[in-house]
Amino acid sequence: MLLTEKLKDTNIILASQSPRRKELLAGLGLQFSTISLNIDETFDRNEFKKEQITEYLSAKKAKAYTDIQSNDLIITSDTTVWVDDESLEKASNREEAYEMIKKLSGKRHSVYTSVTIRSLEKEVTFSDETQVTFADLTDDEIYFYIDNYKPFDKAGAYGVQEWIGYIGVDNMNGSYFNVMGLPTHKLYKELVKF
Repeated sequence: MLLTEKLKDTNIILASQSPRRKELLAGLGLQFSTISLNIDETFDRNEFKKEQITEYLSAKKAKAYTDIQSNDLIITSDTTVWVDDESLEKASNREEAYEMIKKLSGKRHSVYTSVTIRSLEKEVTFSDETQVTFADLTDDEIYFYIDNYKPFDKAGAYGVQEWIGYIGVDNMNGSYFNVMGLPTHKLYKELVKF
């Protein structure tokens, strides 16, 4: 039985306002609604590394939704960029975005996305990693991207589906959609099992 048929009577709720996550979930052929959750996204940088960060935050978002009903299925997600033993989340201004992209320039980094699926009966959290290698980027290229695309809502201050992905990504090992913010291949399999 296809996933769309299996979940046709399920109220799927994507707890994200990310246009990219909405687009990717819609790409699976599912009907869903969206909500916004305001949670404190701080974490202990000594305690959490790599996908532990995104797993912690994704599960925290899922637990923050308290109005869950019997046929609800909540989907939450979190993404981080990991380079030089450091997590790069969202940049808060132009200079922070520049510093982040400069750190990625000419190097390989990992993008971790974790997803939590929660119902009244159970909850599962899983992760995916994609390794991305950036070309050497000039300051002019970095500032052009920041000034024209305003990537302040994205982990690592870049969107792979935008101009910088077209000119800056030399190599990728893993899921492109994971870098966009939702590992659709894994989400599909987990929803089938769930």
